[in-house]
Amino acid sequence: MGHGHSHAPAPGGSGRGRLTAALCITLGIFLVQVVGAVVTGSLALLFDTVHVLTDAAGLAMALFAAILTERPATSRRTWGWKRVEVLAAALQSAVLLAVGVFVVVQAVGRLIDPEPVAGAELVVFGVVGLIGNVVALAVLFGGSRTLNMKAAFLEVLNDALGSVAVIVSAVIIVTTGWVQADAIVAMLIGVLIMPRAVTILREAFGVLLESAPPGLDLDDVRRHIEAHPHVLRVHDLHASRISTDLPILSVHVVLDDECFGDGHSAELLGEIQDCIAGHFEVSIEHSTIQLEPLSHYRREAEGFPV
Repeated sequence: MGHGHSHAPAPGGSGRGRLTAALCITLGIFLVQVVGAVVTGSLALLFDTVHVLTDAAGLAMALFAAILTERPATSRRTWGWKRVEVLAAALQSAVLLAVGVFVVVQAVGRLIDPEPVAGAELVVFGVVGLIGNVVALAVLFGGSRTLNMKAAFLEVLNDALGSVAVIVSAVIIVTTGWVQADAIVAMLIGVLIMPRAVTILREAFGVLLESAPPGLDLDDVRRHIEAHPHVLRVHDLHASRISTDLPILSVHVVLDDECFGDGHSAELLGEIQDCIAGHFEVSIEHSTIQLEPLSHYRREAEGFPV
């Protein structure tokens, strides 16, 4: 059996510095928009403020997860805390989805029964929120591409879109007096949240259910290994992800009995590991390969103890 791996997190790979800065900016936006929602009476701004609060909570979860993922593996937690980033992303996405549904329902009610909105003040608070969100996006952009960071980036991006929508509704109200624009924009904010939240939630569940990494065709992996000289059969082939940046693979490879007698099996092991790590679209540095002589495989297949 052979394996090759590294459990150590990449330097700065968790993005904790970027997440900390984005969280501080988002909390500042929240405080400003709370004042704005009270002053203007805008449903769109109120729901965008609630959205900002949920995003701040999401960023806090992402930051906590990033801190935990940097902790080293132990004999009890052999993969460290890397799975936490997936759990945090799933929770963030679930909260975003719930907020989106709530916003749409409430916006429909306000569309039917509109209330006065202070349009001019709404423009000011919308612009302030947008500037803060753009700065936060700039901070997060270019960070690691883990699911945790993707969810955090989505949180802030939706905030930015919400700020743009608030500004648009404010301009419409100021220029036309049509206050229902506020409810329509609030509904738009909710609709913008949901599709991407569902996508990240689905990917998080894929990791938790140990689905094969996206882009890795296990049938192709099987065919490629079995095409290697001296490889007779491949079985018990499994691939999954511990976290979004740590794909793993395990496989049993049946060889000619002679490969174990002449020492050729060690060379074959290295070749198969190199193939798994570099040949496919998904590079799998952590692979566990069990080499079996044909005689062993036959006895195992026939149900005899080995």
